[in-house]
Amino acid sequence: MAKVNQQLIADKLNICRTTVSRCFSNHPKINPETRAKVLELAAQLGYRYTAQRAPRNPEKQTAREIGVLIGVRPDMTELPATSQYMLKGISERAAAQNLALDVRYIDPAELDEMLQSTSRTPKGLRAGNGTWKGAILIFPFTTETIVNLSRRVSTVSIAEDYSQGGIDCIDVDHHAGIYDMVSHLADLGHKRIGFLSWRYSVESPWMYRRFGAYVDSLYRLGIDFDPELALNVRKGEDLSVEQLADTVAQQIENGVTAWVSAADHQAYRLIADLQKKGISVPRDCSITGFDGIEPPLGMPRLTSIKVPFDEMGVSSVIRLLERMKNPAGHRRHNLVEGRIVIGETTQSL
Repeated sequence: MAKVNQQLIADKLNICRTTVSRCFSNHPKINPETRAKVLELAAQLGYRYTAQRAPRNPEKQTAREIGVLIGVRPDMTELPATSQYMLKGISERAAAQNLALDVRYIDPAELDEMLQSTSRTPKGLRAGNGTWKGAILIFPFTTETIVNLSRRVSTVSIAEDYSQGGIDCIDVDHHAGIYDMVSHLADLGHKRIGFLSWRYSVESPWMYRRFGAYVDSLYRLGIDFDPELALNVRKGEDLSVEQLADTVAQQIENGVTAWVSAADHQAYRLIADLQKKGISVPRDCSITGFDGIEPPLGMPRLTSIKVPFDEMGVSSVIRLLERMKNPAGHRRHNLVEGRIVIGETTQSL
């Protein structure tokens, strides 16, 4: 196995080693997207580095280092595409603020175990030049883990609102996005509209917010809510991806004409599974998503809510700096608006 170093990272990304080095040193002329790709790959490969840059003005202090923790479960077959967009915004703002980044992919269960083992910041989470000054969280962790981490260091979450943990959150406006989506389907003549989601090993508050927005939107539009058309939202309900497709196919036979998926990656998998059953989207059923990610090769572009993940990354750094200045301040939950993008997976009745 090749040694993990900056040259290996450069080779995998087809860039020069100097560019990789400059990404780690917050060089101001590095493209934020390139820096995000380098930081993400370094975290995936487990490459550790001390990211700091000598200030141009000798009176300025050495760059402070903040951690970026990306939750990755052992059962995940691929990394979420949205993390790179968030990292782009984070790295762009961090470079402007002379903040060094330490990006880690970590199993939520492993982080929980690390934090329970000591009352101090675990060695595995300490920065290369001391201790993190703050931390940004991407993707779900348990509330207990969040509480333990926020007691040690100022913490901000992106897209996961841990209200019980009392930490700041930069989030998308789930309610406005889902309302736009259900309104779009209603305008196309759909009246029997279902909602579905996958279930995860870590509770996902964002899914429940989108489900709540779906129910609210139905009533606002004068459409009755049918509990039988809400899949994987009840406590103890744990339909597999294959079972979801089977249930959706049966409901389509029963006259359901549209489905709101909680996220794009779920919707694309559903479309592929339905195609195997001879069900064509949108001819036989309209399907929508949420996130606005690029479609997999050979798949139609999904009607979805385009989320500005890079802007959320920028906002998370700004919010973290404010939290570092005022650790005891009131909790903030800032919303960023997404916009509807009409794709190829919805059509009128």
